[in-house]
Amino acid sequence: MTAAIQERPAVRAGRTPTVVRLLVLATFVVILNETIMINAIPRLMESLHVTEVSAQWVSTAFMLTMAAVIPVTGWFLQRVTTRQAYAIAMGVFLAGTAVCAVAPAFEVLLLGRIVQAAGTAVMMPLLMTTLMIVVPEQDRGRVMGNVTLAISVAPALGPAVSGLILQAGSWRLLFVAVLPIVVLVTLFGLRKLENIGEPQVSSIDWLSVAVAALGFGGLVYGLSLFGEGDGKVGLGVGIVAAGAAIIAVFVIRQLRLQRTGAPLMDLRTLRHGTYTLSLALMSIGFLAMLGSMILLPLYLQNVRGLSPLETGLLVMPGGLAMGLLGPSVGKIFDRFGGRPLVVPGAIGMVLALAGFTQISMTMPYWQVLGLHTLLMLSLATTFTPAFTLGMGALPPQLYSHGSSMLGTLQQVAAAFGTALVVTLMTARTGRLAADGVAAGPAQVGGMRLAFAVAAALAVVTIVIAVKLPGRVAAPEAGEATATDA
Repeated sequence: MTAAIQERPAVRAGRTPTVVRLLVLATFVVILNETIMINAIPRLMESLHVTEVSAQWVSTAFMLTMAAVIPVTGWFLQRVTTRQAYAIAMGVFLAGTAVCAVAPAFEVLLLGRIVQAAGTAVMMPLLMTTLMIVVPEQDRGRVMGNVTLAISVAPALGPAVSGLILQAGSWRLLFVAVLPIVVLVTLFGLRKLENIGEPQVSSIDWLSVAVAALGFGGLVYGLSLFGEGDGKVGLGVGIVAAGAAIIAVFVIRQLRLQRTGAPLMDLRTLRHGTYTLSLALMSIGFLAMLGSMILLPLYLQNVRGLSPLETGLLVMPGGLAMGLLGPSVGKIFDRFGGRPLVVPGAIGMVLALAGFTQISMTMPYWQVLGLHTLLMLSLATTFTPAFTLGMGALPPQLYSHGSSMLGTLQQVAAAFGTALVVTLMTARTGRLAADGVAAGPAQVGGMRLAFAVAAALAVVTIVIAVKLPGRVAAPEAGEATATDA
């Protein structure tokens, strides 16, 4: 896809290219499924006779597969045309959705989720790489604001959508409802989608593929074990350490392969200071978003006794506000640059998480709604400019590698955020219960601690936001190693 980058299709100023619109729609549909199973855990336990720990794997396996597959997408997207990448990704996702819908046993459902994730892993890098190629620099903020709907709002709306569907019946409806939508989106996309650029014939280092899958997959798996109780924490620490060591081997391997020009994940992206800062900012933001998405349903359902539908309706306004604000954020970015958005967004994120440290058995629901909406709006004003600045700082030949690295670290951040808040909440709840505190207040105390640690981590985003430039000049196509500092 990057061989013909210099020959960009002509795009009328102020218009979003059709290819980007189609990819945004498809990406929204597939990414929505990453979090759509969060509210379905009790139904799965009852229907398929599995424990809560086992049922959680429908989400963990999805993240695990994404983390293992995304590193390969940089190479894959250079090898195939836009239409081929789209057809393969959506076809694989469709097959996985069909398997999930008819799964007779939990193991088959898990297999379907893994297949779904493999297709999803291709879509976001495909969207981002195509956007950076076809959209002129002066319009990227506006277009990226629309893209925010797919990469950020979809996972935020997952629990709300699942709550509505589960009110109507079985967990299988989550997949049955998605199937016709995926079919229509796939057929419409193949009918309208045009190829952008020409594929490149390049080799792949299969040792790097295996090491990346073991390293990133092991890291996500180890982190997921932290929330499964004291008996699994030691094993989780060991697997995380092993995963980190394997990732170190992967890094060394990529540095050597860069001398021959054929790394699986080009780490020269990290030589661009603005990209590295944006990567850190978005990873911490994604950690905060996924952490709150895990804690809030637990608080609203287990502590306050709301149904999945009521929980979904309460958190839906925040996700919708995030999506509606996205285009406006993009226009502001194009006019004023990133700093007037990123700095207030980072501050708002910290304030929202700090507000959640005050949850109680009787906190008014309007306060929960307000804090959640503030968090979502803050993330919207942070994600769009941060990603646009970071990717814009890279030379064109590194776009696919930059989006691949971002996607991988988002999955690691999601797993880390989930593991962190669940582990802190469980440990604190256990200690309070041992001291004689009632079950409800003890769990609230655990959640307060988890939100407090998340807020402390989010403070780092303010420091990063201040260091980000307002704008960044795109490097030339041959400038693979220069920094933009």
